[in-house]
Amino acid sequence: MLPWRRALRAAGLLRSATAPRPGVARRASCGQGERPVGRGATLSAGPDLRHFLRGAAAEERRPEPQPGSVPGTGKVYLETYGCQMNVNDTEIAWAILQKNGYTRTKDLGEADVILLVTCSVREKAEQAIWNRLQHLKALKARRQQARLPLRIGILGCMAERLKEEILHREKLVDIVAGPDAYRDLPRLLAVAESGQQAANVLLSLDETYADILPVQTSAGGTTAFVSIMRGCDNMCSYCIVPFTRGRERSRPIASILQEVRMLSDQGVKEVTLLGQNVNSFRDTSEVQFQSAAAPVLSRGFSTVYKAKPGGLRFAHLLDQVSRIDPEMRIRFTSPHPKDFPDEVLQLIQERHNICKQLHLPAQSGSTRVLEAMRRGYTREAYLELVHHVRESIPGVSLSSDFIAGFCGETEEDHQQTVSLLQEVRYNVGFLFAYSMRQKTRAYHRLQDDVPADIKKRRLEELITVFREEAVKANEAMVGQSQLVLVEGPSKRSASELCGRNDGNIKVIFPDTEIEDAAGCKALVRAQPGDYVLVKVTSASSQTLKGVLLCRTTLSRSAASH
Repeated sequence: MLPWRRALRAAGLLRSATAPRPGVARRASCGQGERPVGRGATLSAGPDLRHFLRGAAAEERRPEPQPGSVPGTGKVYLETYGCQMNVNDTEIAWAILQKNGYTRTKDLGEADVILLVTCSVREKAEQAIWNRLQHLKALKARRQQARLPLRIGILGCMAERLKEEILHREKLVDIVAGPDAYRDLPRLLAVAESGQQAANVLLSLDETYADILPVQTSAGGTTAFVSIMRGCDNMCSYCIVPFTRGRERSRPIASILQEVRMLSDQGVKEVTLLGQNVNSFRDTSEVQFQSAAAPVLSRGFSTVYKAKPGGLRFAHLLDQVSRIDPEMRIRFTSPHPKDFPDEVLQLIQERHNICKQLHLPAQSGSTRVLEAMRRGYTREAYLELVHHVRESIPGVSLSSDFIAGFCGETEEDHQQTVSLLQEVRYNVGFLFAYSMRQKTRAYHRLQDDVPADIKKRRLEELITVFREEAVKANEAMVGQSQLVLVEGPSKRSASELCGRNDGNIKVIFPDTEIEDAAGCKALVRAQPGDYVLVKVTSASSQTLKGVLLCRTTLSRSAASH
C-alpha cells in the first residue's frame, strides 16, 4: 500500500476492508472541520494534506514491530460502568478481542490495554469515568517511563456523546468506540499501537451483534443476560439513550434462540432478555412476517412515532424462549409500559418458567410532568395498567423507575409521585435526581429549574416512602414458601446462602443440610444453580430472610402449586 494511503487509513479517513459498512443513522461527531462541541465552543479546522504527507514520511521511517508488540497479542483489562446493557456490551467486546488474539487479565498492573465501558445516563456516571481516568493517568506515565506502552480506551455511551472532549482532554485516551463500533476494536487498537488516537462513533441502523456469542462473565454461571434488541425510538425528553445507542433494531429470533439453547446446555438456570425497550422487540428478518399488523398499545398509551407494522413481536419471542428449557427461568428488562398487550400478560401468567415480575417504569406520578417528559401516558392510564397487570397475573411483583426534580416539577407534582408510590406499593424501585443531558429535548426546550437542594430533598422523600411501602409489600410474604434460585454465599455471612425469588427479591437463608424433594433419603447442601424452597420468616424493604425447607426443581414446584 502507498505510504499516503496508509497515513489516511491510520487517521480514519480511508475506510479499510474491515471497517464498518455504510448504512449509518448518524455520526455523533465526525472530527473533521469545525464542529460545535458545547455552547460557544468549536473544534479547530481539520488536518490539511501536508499533515498526511508528513505522517506518511514518518511511517516509512518507523521500524518493524518487535515480537510481542504485534497488535492482537496484548493483555486487555475491561472495566464496566452503568446498566446491564453495558455488562452485555463488555461480553461482546471481549468476544471480538478474544477472537483477534487478545488475552484477558484481571490485574490492572499487567494490562497492555485498559478499556472502560461507560455510561452517560447521568452526570454522576460520567464524572466517575473522569475520576478513573485521572487515576489511570499516573499509571500510564509510570509505564511510559519504563518504556512499557499502555493503551487506554473509552467504549460505550460516553464515547458516543463526548468523543472530542475525551480525545482532547490531556491526550490520555488512545481509542474511542461507540456502542455500535465494537467490531472495529481490533483496527482501532492497531492504529493506537502506531502512536495515534483512533475513534469510531458511527451509529448503525442494523447492528445487533447477532452473530457474536458473548463470553458470559456472570459469577458461577447461574444467570445470564441475552441482548435481544438495541436502541430506542421513544425519545423521552430527559433521555440520552436514543442519541448514544441509536434507533431501535432487533436481533433475528433464530440467533436469540441459539444463544439461549447454548446457555441451557452450559447449565445456566436464569436468562434475562435485555434491551433498552425490550418489549417493543420486532424481528423483521423473515419476509413472510413483514406484513403483520402492528400490535395494540396498552390502553391510554401513545407514541411519538407511527405504528410499525410487520415482524415477529415480543410475545412470539417470549413464547419460543420459554419452551427451550422448563428448568430455566426467563426475565426481561427494561420494558416500556406502552408495550404490554394482553398476549404478553397471558403468556407470563401461563408459563411456569416466566417470572411473575414486571418492571413498569413510571418516572413521575404527575400527568403534567409526564407530558413534559413525553412519556405518552397519564397518571390515570398508568394506574389502569397496574390494575390490569395485577388482575392478569395474581401475585405479580412490580418494580419501577422514578426521577425527582424534573424540569418544571412543582411541589404538587412531587406529592403526586409520592402518592403513586403509596398507591402502587412496588417491591423494587430505582430512584434518581434529574440530571440534564446535552442533545436531549429537555436540554433544548426546557429549563433545569429545580434547585439541587430541592432535588435532593425530594429524592430522599421518595426513597423513604418507597422503602416504607416495600416493607409492607415484602412483609406479605412472611410465612409463605418462596422458590429461590441459589446464587451463592451471602456477602455478609459465610454460613448463609443467598438467591432470588420469582419476584427478583433477594432471599437470605442458612447454609444447612436439607432433603431433596425428589424423595432421596440422603441429605444434601444447596449449591449455586439449585432451586430451593425457603419459608420466609422476616422481611425488609430489600431482602427476605427465611429457613430452608428442601431442594426442588422449577417444574416440580410449579406442579405442586
